[in-house]
Amino acid sequence: MQNDIKLLQILDWDSPRQNALLRDELAAGLLEPQARIAPKFFYDALGSRLFEAITELPEYYPTRTEAAIFRDNLPAIRQALGTDFTLIDLGCGSCAKAGKLFHAGILPRRYVAVDISVEFLRDSLQNLKRELPAIDMLGLGLDFTDELQLPAELPLERRMFFYPGSSIGNFSPLEAGRFLQGLAARMDRSGGLLIGVDLIKDKAQLDAAYDDPLGVTAAFNRNLLRHVNTRLDADFAVGDWKHVAFYNTDSTRIEMHLEACRTLTVRWPEAEVSRARTFAEGERVHTENSWKYSPDGFATLLTEAGFADIQMWTDPRRWFALFFARKAG
Repeated sequence: MQNDIKLLQILDWDSPRQNALLRDELAAGLLEPQARIAPKFFYDALGSRLFEAITELPEYYPTRTEAAIFRDNLPAIRQALGTDFTLIDLGCGSCAKAGKLFHAGILPRRYVAVDISVEFLRDSLQNLKRELPAIDMLGLGLDFTDELQLPAELPLERRMFFYPGSSIGNFSPLEAGRFLQGLAARMDRSGGLLIGVDLIKDKAQLDAAYDDPLGVTAAFNRNLLRHVNTRLDADFAVGDWKHVAFYNTDSTRIEMHLEACRTLTVRWPEAEVSRARTFAEGERVHTENSWKYSPDGFATLLTEAGFADIQMWTDPRRWFALFFARKAG
């Protein structure tokens, strides 16, 4: 079955050049006045599995709410996508959301699965291929938030980008607009975008979704430090940090941080010297933002990014929205 899956492009995170780029990015973020680590570093193999566990939590409404929107609007979604298209799944994870579409009869000509965690991508795509052997499947292991490099042989016509799960919220609205413009530039007028968007709602509900009582989200956040230790040769002690998450009402975004439980110093090698950052007790490393949108606000963002013919489906409580849009022109 391994030969049935063509991994056309794998971003080799262990190559000397790529390792240097990652180390530079991580070190620069840790040395900023407000230390930060980009959320893409959540997704090593363990982080990807922890996120799958988060989606099963009762407090984490986005996954099940989005699934209900798909279920209740399947005919309209099928009509929007049409036939004979290429589905490009951005941040595919376990490929489960695309798999549900396929099992519901929405079948692409080709499925292109894109994820930063190559090991997890390989396993996920193998499992999906066993279930649906007739679909042509390609895997791209890369950081699509940095640069979405699609194979030259992938037809430009009928590209349908699939970005479910509200990950667009990890970008600031300005960054999101630029990202959406980049997607529009990678399709012609026959293409489209199917994207999930989390909507503005009650603070208590949002806080609970990102700080569950079982501590799964906390484990996901703290696993980031273990991954940084591997990539940067740093000496973060995971037990010295606690998970902090809250909804910033003024900014309409969830913020996730890791907070130092005591004053400590983190070290990592760099060239011929050792670099270090001392954190005071209570000082935080910013690990994620998740912006929430109003329906009109996100529709405006799509329009300004070069999309038109916008359709939206939402749940009865308007917790979450699914948008489909075509390239304008």
